[in-house]
Amino acid sequence: MKIALIQTSLIWENPIENRSHLAQKITGFMEDVDLIVLPEMFSSGFTMNTKAVAETMQGETIAWLQHLAKAKNCAITGSLVIEENGNYYNRLVFVFPTGEIKTYDKRHLFSLAGENECYTAGKDKLVLEYKGYKICPLICYDLRFPVFSRNVENYDVLLYVANWPKPRVNAWDILLKARAVENMCYTIGVNRIGKDHNRHEYVGHTQVIDFMGEYVLEPQEADAVFIVELDKVKLLETRKKLAFLKDKDDFEIQNT
Repeated sequence: MKIALIQTSLIWENPIENRSHLAQKITGFMEDVDLIVLPEMFSSGFTMNTKAVAETMQGETIAWLQHLAKAKNCAITGSLVIEENGNYYNRLVFVFPTGEIKTYDKRHLFSLAGENECYTAGKDKLVLEYKGYKICPLICYDLRFPVFSRNVENYDVLLYVANWPKPRVNAWDILLKARAVENMCYTIGVNRIGKDHNRHEYVGHTQVIDFMGEYVLEPQEADAVFIVELDKVKLLETRKKLAFLKDKDDFEIQNT
């Protein structure tokens, strides 16, 4: 599977400008890919001003994603602010080339920034199937909580979209490698760059790590689209040879 990872700056609380900016990035590369990955809150930046940027699942950004997925004949994913039944969610949407959508609402809300006071936490983990791969998409702060991401579903790819700031980027690098090794899967982290309205600085470090903890794509800091290719045959051969996952603990997560 060939994946395009978009690492770029975001325009604060401006979905229209962000869609235009990202569309230029997406139409700018000619290579055919199976999946395009955008950062967390790609339409607004990491804002707590929910009412200013929230959309519905019938809104312009969702329609834009569906149009892009069909036009590029590939899937596209990232998170944005969604309002539903009076609640606000930091929602990851995975849009298939057909326009079908699967969603994941961020479970671990970043209390240091007050995200838990503005958004409703999700409860359910999402593992989806696409192009012969089982993919588990998660969002930013979820990276710090390995129990929720534990590979009990035998997924192939663990995917994080983020607005992870520069002062803690070393933790981002360490934790992504840990998740890859402990779950014996490809692990992808897509982060933004630039500064936001709150003067938080982001240096990216978008990266891809394989099931043995080796870099497929080393941490990057440029404003760019990075294209990587995953090898499921190699993944399965390694899991067969080093069958560590068969010794994992059995447990259930209670949704409270």
